[in-house]
Amino acid sequence: MPVSFCAEGDRRVILWAAILASSMGFIDSSVTSIAMPAMREALGASLPQAQWINAAYLLSLSSLVLAGGAAGDRFGIARIFSLGIVIFVAGSLACAVAFTPELMIAARAVKGVGAALMVPGSMAMVSRAYPREERGRALGLWAAASTLTTALGPVLGGMFVTWGGEIGWRLIFALNLPLGLAALWLIRGRTPGDIGKPGVRVDVLGAALATLGLGLMAWSLTEAAAPGWVALAAVASLAAFLAWQAVAPAPMLRLGLFRNRTMVVTNLVTFVLYFALNGVMFYLPMTAVSAWKVTPLDVTAAFLPISILIGLLSAPAGRMADRWGAGPLLAAGSALVACAYAGLWLVAPQGQFWLNVVPLTVLAGLGLGLVVAPLTAAAMQGAEDGEQGAASGINNAVARVAGLIAVALLGRIAAAAYGPGAPGFGVTGDSPAHLAATGAAFGSVALTASLMAALAAILALFVVRPVR
Repeated sequence: MPVSFCAEGDRRVILWAAILASSMGFIDSSVTSIAMPAMREALGASLPQAQWINAAYLLSLSSLVLAGGAAGDRFGIARIFSLGIVIFVAGSLACAVAFTPELMIAARAVKGVGAALMVPGSMAMVSRAYPREERGRALGLWAAASTLTTALGPVLGGMFVTWGGEIGWRLIFALNLPLGLAALWLIRGRTPGDIGKPGVRVDVLGAALATLGLGLMAWSLTEAAAPGWVALAAVASLAAFLAWQAVAPAPMLRLGLFRNRTMVVTNLVTFVLYFALNGVMFYLPMTAVSAWKVTPLDVTAAFLPISILIGLLSAPAGRMADRWGAGPLLAAGSALVACAYAGLWLVAPQGQFWLNVVPLTVLAGLGLGLVVAPLTAAAMQGAEDGEQGAASGINNAVARVAGLIAVALLGRIAAAAYGPGAPGFGVTGDSPAHLAATGAAFGSVALTASLMAALAAILALFVVRPVR
């Protein structure tokens, strides 16, 4: 496989197609969190069902993203990337018309399948389009532009939910449609050298074992009444998946990639940091709307600083990572996130959104701005040309599994901290007891997230500096 599969003049166009596709993922995650209180009320969803609305997407994405990355390497990244966009947009339309929690969960799972094909292709296309010495800067531009183009997504979603009445939350899924169509139009005919590796099979058994194992894990973590055998079956399924990957003729996860120390440490950092990020960003809007009397539009003030600072800092952070290595930036950024989430733990009982919460999300955004591009570049470091899709798929799978486990586990922690009283965590109420219990519940989420981000900062010190 050549270093680049496209003409030099097409690189920027491919970069923009990847940016638009990534924007759909960013918009989907942030807007769904903002809309979750309205979705729960309209669909009559319980807290476990709300967790499954999130988990269904992450489950199909995290279990299939490895196959999606490998499929891109085998059948052509642009081809699989385009198919993923089509499925993702179809799932968005299904979400817009869902009228029960079960249908919404199914539609979210469809979107996850599309994202599993689309997300690894986004980074891998940029990596293959640009020479190795320019990839850090290109990936920094990808991260910066992706977040800048999605900065208005949460604002528009908050406007729809706040002012759109009963159908407001349904309108937010239409945000994905123009982005998907534009990305498809840009990518067509731009990658004639992207022929893949014809004749090699996709690891269907591996994908099935991963889906089964992660699904059982999510069940055991989300449902307090899940039978004891569920957790054991989850461990057995994931162990069988790893054993199969060691002997499969065409594994979706090539275990040999983990001989590279940087890849191992980078993925550990990715797991613990994205555990912290996903947990806070899922439960913060639920807390703010249900107990602190913050509108969905105002909640976007907690998302915008993160998007804007990542957009502004990712390109220079990518250049610094090319020069000095990713480890110091990852450690510094993760430490700032840990401090921000520790602050959220301390201020959660007061619940003063504008005075306390928003400044702390600015601090978290500053830390994440230092992390995103170096983490992306480090995840690709050591991958051979022709395996960027697999490396990208592994890193994305780790991030999504972290989110899946975080939302499931932290929901249990929050429910336990809230206690047995009515109306329950995430349900709107104004009694003093409800406000105190909600503050304690979200505080437990923020404290756990802070500890995980601190662990990411420690692990980042072991990321190897690239050899020049």
